[in-house]
Amino acid sequence: MINPFKKSYTHSELSMFRFLSKVKIFEDLDYEEMSWFIPLMHEREYKRDEVVFFRGDPSQALYIVKKGKVLLNIDIEDRFESLAEADTNTAFGDNSLLKEADRVYTAVAASKSVELFVIPRVNILEVFEKDVKIKAKMLNSLADLYNQYNVNLFKSYRSAFGFFELGMVYRDPQ
Repeated sequence: MINPFKKSYTHSELSMFRFLSKVKIFEDLDYEEMSWFIPLMHEREYKRDEVVFFRGDPSQALYIVKKGKVLLNIDIEDRFESLAEADTNTAFGDNSLLKEADRVYTAVAASKSVELFVIPRVNILEVFEKDVKIKAKMLNSLADLYNQYNVNLFKSYRSAFGFFELGMVYRDPQ
């Protein structure tokens, strides 16, 4: 039986839901939960070598690649080392889901043209205050991502044993 009270969505909204469902941070949300974010998403364009943000900047927005590639780099003295490449359906700047976090890497447009969706942290935190289920689902996805980063870190450390002191990762930075 068809429910006449069930919310219907436009073709554009359904397209955005399909897009967001491929993004790790949003993959556990249903359409109704994703609909909170659609009006908060702003489109931005960047040209090759244009900086999206620098390491150390306040983490004020979550970015999702709509089209193109973005390099995530860490600066070591006067050179950069590539950490990862974000492409279509990839979110970066995910520590914007956390209160008062700073960027831990620099993001630079790598393709001729990059189209990004940007969601300001203030809006994400407002959604979290209004719906704790959304907050729980998204923070669980973030925890999964960070766990995978740890797995990758440990795997890299084992292959380069002794290159650096892994215990430094778990010490208080102050």
